[in-house]
Amino acid sequence: MPRRSYDQYCAVARALDAVGDRWTLLIVRELLGGSRRYTDLHADLPGVSTDMLASRLKDMERDGLVTRRRLAPPGASFVYELTPRGRALLPALTALADWGAPALAERRATDAVRAHWFAVPLIARLAGHFAAEDVGVVDIALDEGEFHVDLDVEAPGYAEGPAENPDVRLRMSTVTCTDIADGRLSLAQAIADGRVAVTVPGAADGEGQRKQTTAV
Repeated sequence: MPRRSYDQYCAVARALDAVGDRWTLLIVRELLGGSRRYTDLHADLPGVSTDMLASRLKDMERDGLVTRRRLAPPGASFVYELTPRGRALLPALTALADWGAPALAERRATDAVRAHWFAVPLIARLAGHFAAEDVGVVDIALDEGEFHVDLDVEAPGYAEGPAENPDVRLRMSTVTCTDIADGRLSLAQAIADGRVAVTVPGAADGEGQRKQTTAV
C-alpha cells in the first residue's frame, strides 16, 4: 500500500512524510542506542502492537532511515540499525525532548519508564558541563537501570548498560535526572547539592569519589 503523503513542496511536510507517523520517532530514539533486535524494540516500546512495529520498521527501511542485517552465528538473528540519515535525526529528537521536558513535572501512574529514555535530553546537558574537561564517555545509573552516553562531537550517542571504560560515573535518582534533563537544575548544582554521586574510575583513592552521597 502506498504511504500517505502531505503532497506539499515543503521541507517540514517532507520530513513528516517520513517520520510523522505514530511510533516512528520513538523507534529512532531506541536505535540511537545501537543495533536492536525486533524483540528488544518491542520490549522497550510498551504499548506498540507487533503489527504496528513491523509496519513502521518496513516504512523506515523504505525511507532509508534504518537497515536490517543478520548477525553472524551463533546469534544469526536479525537486528535493525539506523542509517546515517536516521542518526541525523538526533538534533530533532533533542529539540523535541527540550520542548516536551516540562510535561514531565509529574509522572502518571500509567507511565512506563526506562533509564535510557533520559539519554537524548541529557547528551547536550552533559556535553556542556564537561566541555572544559577531557570527558568523552559518561555512565549514568538510575534506580531503573544504567546507560552511558558518548559525548563525541562528531557522533554523539548512547547505549544501554555501563560502558567498558567510562571517564565518569554519575548516580542519581530519576527525579534528579528529570530536573537536569528539563533544565530546571544544572548538573553542577545537582552535584553541589549532593543529589548526584560522581565517581572517576581509575583515579587514586580519595580522588576517585568526587562526591559520595545519597542520590535523591
